[in-house]
Amino acid sequence: MPAIERSDIPNPVSLRPRAARGHGPGGERAIIATELVKDFPVENGSRRVLDGINFRVGPGDRMGVLGRNGAGKSTLIKLLAGLLRPTSGHVHRGLYMSWPLALGSGFEGETTGYDNMRFISRIYRTPFKQMLEFVTDFTELGRYIYEPMRFYSDGMRARLSLGISLAVDFECLLIDEIIMVGDHRFQEKCQREIFDNRRHCGMILAVHAMDVVETYCNQVLVLKDGRGRVFDDVKLACAIYATL
Repeated sequence: MPAIERSDIPNPVSLRPRAARGHGPGGERAIIATELVKDFPVENGSRRVLDGINFRVGPGDRMGVLGRNGAGKSTLIKLLAGLLRPTSGHVHRGLYMSWPLALGSGFEGETTGYDNMRFISRIYRTPFKQMLEFVTDFTELGRYIYEPMRFYSDGMRARLSLGISLAVDFECLLIDEIIMVGDHRFQEKCQREIFDNRRHCGMILAVHAMDVVETYCNQVLVLKDGRGRVFDDVKLACAIYATL
């Protein structure tokens, strides 16, 4: 039985930059969304969740995504990760992009954290010893690394998922509320590991915590009713979001 269901983790080939996939050196080194539209079928037709979304995130850029529940944040993250296909529009993946860091539901309960690491290291071509050392130190799971994941709490699963994500040498991170996992000390550890140690990475953060966005982001995409606008003035974007 595979350690992770294929429907839950994006194909690693699809997340690599186009040049790394044998399509030649052309193309900008950035994540670029162009006129992204996503419709979902409903009883009486379709519902447009995202309508004409545009943005660019290059190396070192950090874009916060703000919007109330139902604004389309999760849908956007899944489109960027390749877990959903857009109705129209295009995502240019010029950076090697992570899966959504909050994604941990695909872990099989009967396999161990160790086995899941071994599986991920193989398909993402990361040295296993390097991953094991990093994840063991970062997650602080101790002997539970070698236990079946059915014994893990939700918080332990989130730590393992985040640790494995950070052990892969991604160029752009898709970040969700998972950075808020654990107690205050572990949250600070997460933020140091993500924001201080990976300043060279592009990041797209779909979070509710405006203090995180104000502290770490240099641009913000504000979503409302499927439409979006990118602001370079982060404080102004947060102020607008607070009024939605």
